[in-house]
Amino acid sequence: MTDVQQSSARGLTSAQVRERVEAGQTNDVPRRSSRSAGEIVRANVFTRFNALIGTLFVLVMIFGQWQDGLFGGIIVANSAIGVIQELRAKRTLDKLAVVGETPVKVMRDGELAELEQQRVVLDDLVVLGTGDRIVVDGTVAASQGLEIDESLLTGEADPVHKAPGDEVKSGSFVVAGGGTFTARKVGREAYAAKLVEEASKFSLSHSELMAGINTFLKYVTWLIVPTAILLFASQFGTADTIGEAVVGAVAGVVTMIPEGLVLMTSIAFAVGVVRLGRRRCLVQELPAIEGLARVDVLCVDKTGTLTEPGMDLDEIVVLDEGLPGRQALAAIAGDDPDPNATMQAVKEGLDEPDPGWSTTETVPFSSARKWSGAAFDGEGSWVFGAADVLLGADDPYRRRAEELGSTGLRVLALARVPDGSFVTPEALDVTTGARGAGPEGRGAGTTRPAALIVLRQRLREEAPATLEYFAEQGVAVKVISGDNPVSVGAIARSLDLPKAEHPVDARTLPDDVDEMAQVLEDNSVFGRVSPQQKRAMVKALQSRGHTVAMTGDGVNDVLALKDADLGVSMGSGSGATRAVAQIVLLDNSFATLPHVVGEGRRVLGNIERVANLFLTKTVYSIILAVLVGLMHVRFPFLPRHLTLISSLTIGIPAFFLALAPNLERARPGFVPRVLRFAVPAGLACGIATFAGYYLATESSESGFAENSSTAALALFLLTLWVLALIARPWNWWRLGLVVTMGAAFVIVLAVPWLREFFALQPDNLRNDLAALAIAAAAGLLLTLVLRWDKWMTRLRGS
Repeated sequence: MTDVQQSSARGLTSAQVRERVEAGQTNDVPRRSSRSAGEIVRANVFTRFNALIGTLFVLVMIFGQWQDGLFGGIIVANSAIGVIQELRAKRTLDKLAVVGETPVKVMRDGELAELEQQRVVLDDLVVLGTGDRIVVDGTVAASQGLEIDESLLTGEADPVHKAPGDEVKSGSFVVAGGGTFTARKVGREAYAAKLVEEASKFSLSHSELMAGINTFLKYVTWLIVPTAILLFASQFGTADTIGEAVVGAVAGVVTMIPEGLVLMTSIAFAVGVVRLGRRRCLVQELPAIEGLARVDVLCVDKTGTLTEPGMDLDEIVVLDEGLPGRQALAAIAGDDPDPNATMQAVKEGLDEPDPGWSTTETVPFSSARKWSGAAFDGEGSWVFGAADVLLGADDPYRRRAEELGSTGLRVLALARVPDGSFVTPEALDVTTGARGAGPEGRGAGTTRPAALIVLRQRLREEAPATLEYFAEQGVAVKVISGDNPVSVGAIARSLDLPKAEHPVDARTLPDDVDEMAQVLEDNSVFGRVSPQQKRAMVKALQSRGHTVAMTGDGVNDVLALKDADLGVSMGSGSGATRAVAQIVLLDNSFATLPHVVGEGRRVLGNIERVANLFLTKTVYSIILAVLVGLMHVRFPFLPRHLTLISSLTIGIPAFFLALAPNLERARPGFVPRVLRFAVPAGLACGIATFAGYYLATESSESGFAENSSTAALALFLLTLWVLALIARPWNWWRLGLVVTMGAAFVIVLAVPWLREFFALQPDNLRNDLAALAIAAAAGLLLTLVLRWDKWMTRLRGS
């Protein structure tokens, strides 16, 4: 007997496992919850802006004074802060990824063992149950009604029945039944290994926010080149020495570079990852943080979100004393090797001992069928599932079940079906037929209801406060459940969910996307939803322009999670569910979701503020450079002037603003909105500063030192006002930030050695007052323009 044949019965032995490990035949796909340390360092150090700033720094060191090379510290600061913050995020993600990873069950030495996915070796006998994700390729060894969903690989929606000898591929998952398979391809040879590795990377790809910032950077780069050429040419024509020309040109070019924009964006994302990590929330794709802020519809399953995953058996209502219903229920529960939450509740609460019936055939539970079944030797065939699926519309027992369900209880039914019914489960009509026919009494020859099984669901304590938060934030919550709509509606109403008065049976939903979308808009509770309908409902909501988040924990949620704008899985969910979700709530707490949404809004709203600051600087720098080139005057600043002004009005405030609390709801139109602020603000700063400087140069009473100080005063006053506008709505700490930055500049002017260090000589009072008056007028005009733009935007939106 070969090694493989032996493993098919008892799994590999310890010696066989060692042989395969030594041969490198392991599932060595790296766990990539984050970039490697080397990639992080390279991404933060070797950037085009660092290269440009480094080149300009070298020029200043050659031709100017070392004080004018302070901007070179930006390279060190940007790189160090970026690396440190991303390494913190990496450590958080790596730790959470290990916790959140689903172990793989394999047979080793004839015993069941749970292993990390990386420890699976070639020829391992892998044990499968409902909800398990298949992590390596292989061949089915045994099947107990095994049904595999391969839609993530093939796009085919229907589950595929697998018999011994059939192939299974990594990336698919079990939707019903169980079985075993022998691993034939592991590691990078497995079908989905490369896809899984790429999908779990910590990256900023496919982010609307980063796409907008990259658009800014692309156009800024193109504007910098001709502007820099014009500036260098003009400075060589107006400066007294080559050194002065180089330093003046460098001062203009350095200020055009929005060097901190990408840094602050990365920091905001990384800090978001760390903050969510502290709440046991694993971010598997970084853009998910951005998606959080845009969500306006949240689809939740009742089980695991509004209610606890577990249930309690409340009562068993016997419907037919002539049937051994209790014994059949005990036999079905005792024979289930992989019980779900429902069967587990029956198993734990049933006071009937297992009768020890011999099972001849089973049909595993399926979310599409809504029932499971078992046939016993000499004891008949039985089905166990949703009461409104097993009981006909006119069945009096169904009305009894609906009365119980209307109180929020979960009601299932147990019924006997004719022998031989499980040959083709998909074709079996399990609904109870007409009563009173046949020699054996009611239901003869048809499905005979035996009992109603009533389960009490445990409401989550935090659910009411969480739903109230989403209502306040304008996020519509839709409860999409596979359970009875009456029962789900009763629970939703008890939690005061808006629009929960009329629960909808999903079996009555229209197929037309637009019509379905309208029903979804008008209602909040939907029951008896199939996995395919969940997917269709997500797409219908998206067709109305909604950004949809989907939460789930069961295998029936996988397709909808994949299609939603943001997939959120519970940590206790199936391996397949956690694999496709962008965010995993490891503590299984629905109350974590408000913090998740709040973190997304903080990141997105704050990055918009930061983008306004940096792009305002870029615009006024380009305006100054163009005006200097056209008017043939010396550039009004030394690099140290702009380092001081940029640090106090942009760099330091941006760091605080990027990390501050922010509950503003995200809005579409990031790029045009930033441009509508940055362009007029930059124009005001650039034109007003140059006007004050140009008037000062016309006076024979002052030299370059006094004139540049006049320009510095004007520019600082304007950029400080821009900071104040961006910091709105004002509160104590934002106003305190603006005042502190203003006080710091006053201290620089008041302390002689600092004033000398930054080459500030505000000695010409007339010029200074004229420039400050122009700056004040420009600030007032800017405020009016921005207010008018805001009013026009509201008018267009109304």
